[in-house]
Amino acid sequence: MSYAGPSPPLTALRAFEAAARHMSFARAAQELNVTPAALSFQIKSLEEHLGTPVFRRLNRAVELTAAGTALAPGTSDGFQALTAAWRTALRLQDDGALTVTAGPAFTAKWLAPRFYEFARAHPEIDLRFSASLRRVDLMRDDVDVAIRFGYGPYPDVYSMPLPVEWVMPVMTPEIARQYPTVTALKDAPLIHDDSLNFMSPQLDWAAWFKMMGEEFTPTHGARFSNADHAVDAALAGAGVALGRRALVVKDIAEGRLVTPFRTALTGKARFSFLCQKGAENRPQIVAFRDWILAEIEKTAEVSEGLTIVSVDSLT
Repeated sequence: MSYAGPSPPLTALRAFEAAARHMSFARAAQELNVTPAALSFQIKSLEEHLGTPVFRRLNRAVELTAAGTALAPGTSDGFQALTAAWRTALRLQDDGALTVTAGPAFTAKWLAPRFYEFARAHPEIDLRFSASLRRVDLMRDDVDVAIRFGYGPYPDVYSMPLPVEWVMPVMTPEIARQYPTVTALKDAPLIHDDSLNFMSPQLDWAAWFKMMGEEFTPTHGARFSNADHAVDAALAGAGVALGRRALVVKDIAEGRLVTPFRTALTGKARFSFLCQKGAENRPQIVAFRDWILAEIEKTAEVSEGLTIVSVDSLT
């Protein structure tokens, strides 16, 4: 038996999708800005195409039939995909706006302090930030660029890795004078960044001390779930944090934090610049990418002369 046949009108499917989502003809009609009678006509048209009812009309309600239940998920997904594709197509025509998503820590410590430089260089671009760690779909979501920290790879998108990330102790100059050696550092108020706990092997204090020839697993010190909060605590003089490169280079370059122990630890995770394939050539994305690379270069000297050791070599 062949199930091929003429496709139902899009307006009939749209009426069905709204009615199935609301389980109400009246609310669906209100959403679509049509009369309940017009919506009912569209659903009857759909049922004629299908050859079977999709709703059971009850006294004061409706419910899906078996055919309606089978049809509802596909129509919902289809209209969501169509809406997302339309919004993406519209966004691609807009050269005056750029929406960037990055994690809260990267947004607070890297993007926000430098944003004025981009705004001054590109006043024609309306840059919008979304600080979030949620998984993003560059085809469906209202996002042009995503900056994400992880292992990758990132298939089916344009991906540009940013410089290798490292961690090493960062502190105020006053704290550094109190704890001048690795041995003395064991007694310092150590600040823990639990946002790196997803990494294996972990980039934590025990690993850094092991790299320095000390078997020491600290049990003391404040713990923060957000990396930028750990850095803020170090800036306030509350202790010594294992600073992540991207989040501390500006404070180091400008003297607010110092790095008396010039040995850093690195893993395989790093930040990456992501956008849709083909969109990397859009003028505002090119401008934003070039600006990021130029800003990274401004603090490149912070990493010069460092001994950088892979955490994998310690296992």
